[in-house]
Amino acid sequence: MGRPSTTPKDLRDGYYIEVRNKNQRTGIKIRRDTKKQLLMAIDEYKSSKEVIVLGKSENGKMKEIPNLIKG
Repeated sequence: MGRPSTTPKDLRDGYYIEVRNKNQRTGIKIRRDTKKQLLMAIDEYKSSKEVIVLGKSENGKMKEIPNLIKG
């Protein structure tokens, strides 16, 4: 048995947000396939959690999401 890999895993293509408890430093990343699903997830979590929009992952690279209302 060898050592585990030290390189970070590539993110799958999709839209990513980070959801964390208020006043916490770390959270979990949540991926959605479409922008509509992303907006629904933001609305679901924003009442009780802190939501940070990370962007859209394409071919392993994170890009900003244009025309997104951040709330």
